[in-house]
Amino acid sequence: MITFSDLGLSPDVLKGIEALGFASPTPIQEKVIPVVLGSDRDVIGLAQTGTGKTAAFGLPVIERCDPSKKFVQAVVLSPTRELCIQIAGDLRNFSKFIPSLKIATVYGGASILVQINELKQGAHIIVATPGRLLDLLKRKAAHIDAVSTVILDEADEMLNMGFKDDLDSILSRVPVERRTLLFSATMSEEVRRISREYLTNPQEVTVGHQNAGAENIRHLYYLVHAKDRYAALKRVADVNPDIYGMVFCRTRMETKEIADKLIKDGYNADAIHGDLSQAQREFVMKRFRERNIQMLVATDVAARGIDVNDITHVINYNLPEEIEVYTHRSGRTGRAGKTGVAISLVNYREKNRIPEIERMLRRKVERVSVPGGEEICRKQLFHLIDKMENVALDEEQIAPFMDSVNKKLEWLSKEEVIKRFVSLEFNRFLQYYKDAPDLNDISHRDAGFSSGEPGGRRGKKGRSERPSDRFEDNRGRSRTKDIKYQRFFMNLGRKDGINPSNIIGIINDNAKDRDIRIGAIEVKDSFSFFEVEDRFAGKVMDSVNDIPYRGRLVQIDYASDQGPGAAAKKKKPKKKY
Repeated sequence: MITFSDLGLSPDVLKGIEALGFASPTPIQEKVIPVVLGSDRDVIGLAQTGTGKTAAFGLPVIERCDPSKKFVQAVVLSPTRELCIQIAGDLRNFSKFIPSLKIATVYGGASILVQINELKQGAHIIVATPGRLLDLLKRKAAHIDAVSTVILDEADEMLNMGFKDDLDSILSRVPVERRTLLFSATMSEEVRRISREYLTNPQEVTVGHQNAGAENIRHLYYLVHAKDRYAALKRVADVNPDIYGMVFCRTRMETKEIADKLIKDGYNADAIHGDLSQAQREFVMKRFRERNIQMLVATDVAARGIDVNDITHVINYNLPEEIEVYTHRSGRTGRAGKTGVAISLVNYREKNRIPEIERMLRRKVERVSVPGGEEICRKQLFHLIDKMENVALDEEQIAPFMDSVNKKLEWLSKEEVIKRFVSLEFNRFLQYYKDAPDLNDISHRDAGFSSGEPGGRRGKKGRSERPSDRFEDNRGRSRTKDIKYQRFFMNLGRKDGINPSNIIGIINDNAKDRDIRIGAIEVKDSFSFFEVEDRFAGKVMDSVNDIPYRGRLVQIDYASDQGPGAAAKKKKPKKKY
């Protein structure tokens, strides 16, 4: 078995590793560390989340830094403040026995003045988010003109979050002859593009298949209707009494809604999303790490940098827009040789995406039935019995009360005591699932569209609707009576990875109003059109324009009603909010 000492690391670095309790390198560390130490080539490292990528680049970077030189020698860029904090913490632990090596951490959401003072005291390695580092460079508070190594960690996420321009600006300020190390869990086309642009003749190191899932994770999906998704989520929790998992949603609003519902229904849950302050986030994460929270509901962006062991389940409340993100999510479980389960709640419109995930994972995603009431009650009952069997008894503490307890219960037989004990905890499950519907039964439901309208009928394309509310206009578009729509032009299309769901998500996330009614959506190769209820048009115009989306700025404008392409000449509608 190869040990860290076989990789050419110095005694001080090896002491830091030993103090952390690491015995042998992971596959990505075993492959990358000798390459970084033994040559000056650029490197692309591909491995799943939780495989030790931070040590793979961190240990050799620490090794090659010279603490006697009083300038920044390496920069690590990561997409989120959470990942930034985690990487810096790991680097400090690795260099525990090199006290003269200074590591600075800079990220948004914290005092820039504190970070400026930290940089003034000197730093050999800066760990940063792109936006905050660029801000400090513009203020001339950070100096990276002598940097010899740049690490791009989670490069795909930095691109997805719109950091391409920031990366361009930062990398234009470091020496051309620098070395660049790029690490990612996926090798998307965007990552390929950034490697061609920023790396020179890189050596590619891959652990496992590109974009593949860990072998010890079981991948399952439930096929449910959109309106049954939350009920299915509760059944996942109920059939797994010891669940310690993460639930992924697409938007901040949905994250908050689902967490609030779970808490209201008595589950140990909480949410983590971009609207939380750093202090709030740290409080939630502390509770999750201590297992006071069983289910953490999160967006993909907010979950970046979360490094928690022993997660049993990852639940995709929605499938991610980008299939590659599935591997990021599922990689949260099944770590350190343990098994895990990735469950997706898939509605009927999404089921054709399962084969895409299977091709990416190179393995089967198994369809299973949503558990019914009888199965859940059986699991809960035996979980309760197991807890009772394994409870620790403190004979000395309980002894003074036993005479009174025995006297109180002497009128009950042993069988009656057991029945009452079980019922005390178990009755709520029996009652809740007594008449619970079979969520696998589609005979009385629509084929994938949630109506929210009792007594509705099946309309075109399976939508449930009230016949008096809808009609077709002179262009064949389905309309709702008494509702006027404003048509918008958007500068993004299919080649930018845009689809109708993306457009709806962009509007909901940025306008922050779930009551906005969205009409017809047309997606072309290089641009799109969408309709919004007229009274919200001004709000959408103000909130959606100039937001970043995958490295581009979203631009929208009012479109004429004469067909695609023509800009509206009419005045902007008055804001009515």
